Amino acid sequence: MLFRHRVRVGALVAALVLPLAACGGDQAGADSLVIYSGRNEGLVGGLLDQLEDAVGMPVEVRYGGSAEMAAQLLEEGESTQADVFFSQDAGALGALSQAGRLAALPADVLDLVPEKYRAHDGTWVATSARARVVAYDPAQVAEADLPANADDVLDPKWRGKIGFAPTNASWQSFVTGLRVLRGDDGAREWLTAFAANDPQSYKNNGAVLDAIDSGQISLGLVNHYYWYERVAERGRDAVTTQLHFVSGNDPLALVNVAGAGVLAGNDSSDAAVSAVRFLLSEQAQRYYADTTAEYPVTPGVTSTEHDLPALSDVQSPDIDLSQLASLQETLAMLQEVGLT
Repeated sequence: MLFRHRVRVGALVAALVLPLAACGGDQAGADSLVIYSGRNEGLVGGLLDQLEDAVGMPVEVRYGGSAEMAAQLLEEGESTQADVFFSQDAGALGALSQAGRLAALPADVLDLVPEKYRAHDGTWVATSARARVVAYDPAQVAEADLPANADDVLDPKWRGKIGFAPTNASWQSFVTGLRVLRGDDGAREWLTAFAANDPQSYKNNGAVLDAIDSGQISLGLVNHYYWYERVAERGRDAVTTQLHFVSGNDPLALVNVAGAGVLAGNDSSDAAVSAVRFLLSEQAQRYYADTTAEYPVTPGVTSTEHDLPALSDVQSPDIDLSQLASLQETLAMLQEVGLT
C-alpha cells in the first residue's frame, strides 16, 4: 500500500527488545527518497518539506520514535524501502551501525562536522546537538543549592521534588551515558538511589516543565531546547522555570545528538547522501538553531532567535557517542530498578 508524504508509525512494542512486523509490499521505490524519521514531525516537518528541491526527487517520510524506527529497520533488514534514517539520538544510529545496516558516508559529508559528532566508522553523522540540563523553580531552589553533579540529585532534600520523563529517548540516552561512564554496577547503584528518592514521572519533558512552572516540583531533568522553545512561545516573563547547566564533565551534562545515516543497499544512494548533506547545510543548521533551539554542529552557525550558551562552553562528559547504542540493556536496567 502506498503511503503518503507523511504517515505516522503507530505505537510499536518494546523498541529494540521485541521484534516488529516488517512493512509489507511495494510501498516506495527508486522513484522516491524514503526517510524513516525518529524526529518528531512538529519539530522537523518544516525542514524535511524542503528536501525535494535538494535531492531532485519526491521525498516520502515515516515518523515514529527513534528506537521504534531503528527496531523497524532491523526487522525489515535488506528488504526495507528506507533510504535514510533520521534519528533523535546517537544510540539508535549506533544500533543500526553495529548491525551493519548503515553505509559509510563520503568524506566531504563527514568533514562538515567535528570528529566527536560523527561515527568512527563513518556510518552516521550528527545533524544537531542538545544538552541535558536541570530545570528548576527559583522560588523553591536557591542558586547556591542547585545540584553540582548527578550525585547531588540523590540528596534526600529532593525527595519527591524531582521530575523526569522515563519513556523519553533523552532520559534513556542519559542512562546509557551513565552506564558507559560508570559501568553497569555504578549506573544501577545511582538509579536505585534515584528511584528511592521518589522522583515524579511525567509523559515528556514539556510536562516536566509544566510541573515546575506550577510549583508541583522543584527540579526537572530535561533537554535544554524545550525550555528555549517555551520562552520563545510564551515570553520570558511568562515562564517561571530557569535552567542550570551542570559543569565538571558530569553525566548530568551529557550532550547528545540527532543525526542521520544512509541505509546500506538502498535504491537511491546519491539522493540519500544529498539528503544527509542538506541536513548539514547552513539552511538546515539555521533551522535547528532558530526554530528548534538546538545546537548546530557545523562551525559558524549560531542562533539569531535564542540566547544559547556556546556549545563549546557546555562541559559535556568525554564520551564516544557511538557507545550509546546499548539501549536494550538500558531499558532492561530501568525496568529492573522500577524506573519505566
